[in-house]
Amino acid sequence: MKRSPFAALTAILAAALLTSGLAAGLVLGLAGPALAHDTLKSSSPAKNAEVTSLDEVKLEFSAKVRMPFVIVRGDGDAQHQSGKPEVDGAVVTQAVKGPLPDGKYTIAYRVVSSDGHPIEGEIPFRVKGAEPPSPSPSPSPSASASPSAAASASAAQEPAATVASSAPAASPTGVAATEQAAAEQGGTFPVWLIIVIGALVGIGIGFLLSARKKQP
Repeated sequence: MKRSPFAALTAILAAALLTSGLAAGLVLGLAGPALAHDTLKSSSPAKNAEVTSLDEVKLEFSAKVRMPFVIVRGDGDAQHQSGKPEVDGAVVTQAVKGPLPDGKYTIAYRVVSSDGHPIEGEIPFRVKGAEPPSPSPSPSPSASASPSAAASASAAQEPAATVASSAPAASPTGVAATEQAAAEQGGTFPVWLIIVIGALVGIGIGFLLSARKKQP
């Protein structure tokens, strides 16, 4: 059976197209892995997760990354990250200032992949059921009353010191009065002492007179 030239040309074109298609597929298949960039594999907390507390954020990528930048935003764009993120191969860890109150938060990150391509994204999550912060201890009544009690004690000591300082001032007056009374009493000789002195003087005079009579 003879084929026409048109049929032969059609068969040649079909074979050429099939060959080129296979070649293109092979090229694209080989180029696909080479053109793929590193990606985020997992995160803690995960996207749209609900947690009761959070101390740190962990991001794991498909390959080693560098130059990490991570922030944790809350309501009103308040930031809750603490310090700089740490990178260990393909894992980035970011500390969080806690405890976080209930609310919605977003982890925004940016790193440079192993091939130099930047990777960035956002991970929303929610904190629910967090423990309320413990109230700061209020000063006890005894502690608050201590300054006033000390002031009262100081005020009470001042009058006592005034009385103590004024008391010695009155003592010299009393001593002077006592000395004056003793001096007044000492200026008056007792009557019996005058009689004794008179008797002794009389005896002496008699003794002198008798001694003169005995002389030749």
